[in-house]
Amino acid sequence: MPIGEQIVAARALLRWDRDELADASGVPASVIEALEASNKEIGTLSQGRILLEAIEAAGVMVFDEGPVDGGPGVRMLRRPTSAIDTDTTQTVQYSEYLENDAPPGAGG
Repeated sequence: MPIGEQIVAARALLRWDRDELADASGVPASVIEALEASNKEIGTLSQGRILLEAIEAAGVMVFDEGPVDGGPGVRMLRRPTSAIDTDTTQTVQYSEYLENDAPPGAGG
């Protein structure tokens, strides 16, 4: 089960302070501070589960056993902010690139 140090690590990945996590989860910052200082499993506590849900909704996975060494950890699932413009209505597609004009077997 997740422990307080994982909450600290997850906040670091998201670049959130305690107040931002409190806003996202509805759990008071003072409770978050106490849970982070605890070395106990927090996933069984109702407020701990709420924190984990908010963190996972923001794009960070909190896990008990890692894929390599078997230890607990956190992992970014997606970026906290999008720096890439993905508006497909503004995508430019040049007609000369729509058809393959290379001979068969040509690599590139």
